[in-house]
Amino acid sequence: MNSPLSCKNLRLFSKSVACKCLVLVAIALFYRALLLSYAPGNALNKSSLIRSPYISDSGGIRTDKFLEVPQIVWGLNNQKIAFARACLTARMMNRTLLLPSLSSSLFYKEIDKLRPIPFDKVFQFERFNSLCSGFVRLAQFSDVRNRAQVFDLEKGSGRRWTVERDLEQLKQSSRNGSIDEFEVIRVIGKNPFLWHDHWPVKDYAKVFECMVVVDEISREADKVVTRIREAGEKAKLESKTGIESPVPFVAVHMRIEIDWMIHCKKLEQRMKVSEICSSKREIMERVGNISGLKTPTVLYLAVADSLLEEKEEDSSVLSGWREGLIPFEKKKLGVKEEIYGKYSYLIQSAIDYEVCLRADVFVGNSFSTFSSLIVLERTQKARRLGFMTSCEDGGENEWRSYAYNLAGESKGVPRRWMTNMTDSSLQAISYGSNSVSCSSG
Repeated sequence: MNSPLSCKNLRLFSKSVACKCLVLVAIALFYRALLLSYAPGNALNKSSLIRSPYISDSGGIRTDKFLEVPQIVWGLNNQKIAFARACLTARMMNRTLLLPSLSSSLFYKEIDKLRPIPFDKVFQFERFNSLCSGFVRLAQFSDVRNRAQVFDLEKGSGRRWTVERDLEQLKQSSRNGSIDEFEVIRVIGKNPFLWHDHWPVKDYAKVFECMVVVDEISREADKVVTRIREAGEKAKLESKTGIESPVPFVAVHMRIEIDWMIHCKKLEQRMKVSEICSSKREIMERVGNISGLKTPTVLYLAVADSLLEEKEEDSSVLSGWREGLIPFEKKKLGVKEEIYGKYSYLIQSAIDYEVCLRADVFVGNSFSTFSSLIVLERTQKARRLGFMTSCEDGGENEWRSYAYNLAGESKGVPRRWMTNMTDSSLQAISYGSNSVSCSSG
């Protein structure tokens, strides 16, 4: 008779215990792995498992949803504002902006004559995305997977299309799932410059900082500035003053063209103000009275080429300046044909913008978009150096700017000018203002 503890029974019992142990070990390992997967420091945490493949790692701007806008038109700086407004619209809708076309010509009333120019022929595409990472984003049309999946969003117009209605349309387009599921939302209707403004100055300033001109434009601006500096050194030698420091250069954006004078007179009548238009004489007087200007000082006159064709001697922008101020324009510098003449209107404006931006002192018109955007960028540069105001500036601020159309603190001087970075909209820059001050807010 076999005992209960015979060899055969012992073998069966030991196998049973081993199986149970293996099952218990497997269960323990499963729960351990599950707990570790939710640990904060683990590379395979929950958030990484559910991350959308289309969300940018640098800030959350969706890369699988796009906004398309109409061709951007008008002058260089109106186009820059329109582009920034399109970027901020895309940001509000959490979409990537498809690379828009700019316009190299100025036939803004004759759309069929507008010559499109790609954004990346004027500004650096990759640099833009790098500098604006996490804030706004650009994409090529080749990034769109399905060009047939487009929703047309029509912008309203007229007095009934209020700021509130426009904002609500943008919000609805973002919230409405049936609209948001479209890969591309295409805005149709008027140019982005004419869209309602929903963003503070600081947001626009961030976009403008990301808009770095292509190397070709930068090099051409370098050549112009070099000519201006060389003219200053020549003037210093001829003056025999013994000054060792470099001769300063002042850029003056002179708005005295015939079409501008017609426009600004109408604007003064409509707004019931008298500080928009400035005559050549008034500009010369106020620039000449800027405090702290050493002599000699070179003036670069950023002025429409049509003025250079005038034959009457007393109408020349080069005559009438006070002693010690040495004026130059493109023709006198020898850059009108050699540099500017090679390019379209838009590129010429971009070169001029860069030249004025690099001046030791800038003087412009507060109702000019060109002048206003230069002052905005110079204000940003001054603030980085610690200059929040230029009211008591004795010349230490290397980014000083003035508005010649507005009277300063004493008779015959232009008003010190810094952009108010606390403004809730770009209204003052887009359409001009006579309430500019020496404080950046």
